[in-house]
Amino acid sequence: MSESRHVAPLIGGEGVFENEFGSITQVTSSSLPILTGLSVKRITLAPGALREPQWNVNANQIAYVVKGTVLVSTLGNGDSFSTFVVQTGQMYHVESGAVYHIENVGDGEAEIIAALRTDRPQHFSLQDSVNAMSDAVLGNTYDLPSAAFAAFDRQHSSQIVHRDGPARIPGTAGLPNARLFDMEGQNAPLSYEWGKARLARKQFWAALDDLSMYELLIGGNGMREPHWHPVTGELGYVQSGHARMTVLDPDGTLDTYELHPGEAYFVPRAYPHHIEALGDEGIRFLIFFDQPTPGDVGYRATASAFSREVLSAAFKVPERDLPTFPFTPVDPLIVARSNPRDPVEGEG
Repeated sequence: MSESRHVAPLIGGEGVFENEFGSITQVTSSSLPILTGLSVKRITLAPGALREPQWNVNANQIAYVVKGTVLVSTLGNGDSFSTFVVQTGQMYHVESGAVYHIENVGDGEAEIIAALRTDRPQHFSLQDSVNAMSDAVLGNTYDLPSAAFAAFDRQHSSQIVHRDGPARIPGTAGLPNARLFDMEGQNAPLSYEWGKARLARKQFWAALDDLSMYELLIGGNGMREPHWHPVTGELGYVQSGHARMTVLDPDGTLDTYELHPGEAYFVPRAYPHHIEALGDEGIRFLIFFDQPTPGDVGYRATASAFSREVLSAAFKVPERDLPTFPFTPVDPLIVARSNPRDPVEGEG
């Protein structure tokens, strides 16, 4: 695992639950103290397994299906009910307080990466919440005799359970749904020879209020230019590839570290940072933000924002010795790595 206060393992990290039907791990401010306003979970479900009905107490949630096919059912405010199928490369949104379940309806294992808009997530399970009430209270609620609930064992919920029999998928589950977003089907709004970015933000997904996600793909010949986000933190998950990242802290501390698949990182709001691939295969990151429309300020456009006289004075370099910065009215997000890569620690 990378040694950095900005990084924590998601695979093999802070365990929440595990049994023969699946597992849940997470990165929160408990395992990554620098983390604020966001957290991330990895959920795996065996065929026929389901994440029991539950609801988040203190956060909206968006989730990306890395592999598999799942059925999501949710009941929110004002009896707003929907059920829909989410396939590999697609995303779903669940409002804080809405009760929902996730069910693996495919033939193989399902893997989900979910971000929540809090660094200390909490939830209630439907089983625990129902079991908290007496048989008489439940009988009155459902207009049934109290004896109808005698079979309930009142044990603590298991979080992941197994379905008996085949999945029941409603005929309407394949229809368009406001809580569903086809990330993999999006024609990447930002595309370059050396990388591209797909964007799940409010501009493209109206359901988002305080979260968004970028799927960032950078080839071995590309680099995410140095930049910062003025109004959002950045919580990233390494889906594939080997990368290096540098973050500058306000006290002048420079943190350069490597990232590997299964790790998560966090960059606080307005901290300058950059990302580059360390292998020819490139990298694929899922990057979550705590705003519905994240923005950034890049180094490239910054050099065009000030006169050469100002830059000369700021860098204490005679104007004649300044580089000829290309005029850049709009930052490109991803740039070509035209220069040799800086040595990787341990190489040679």
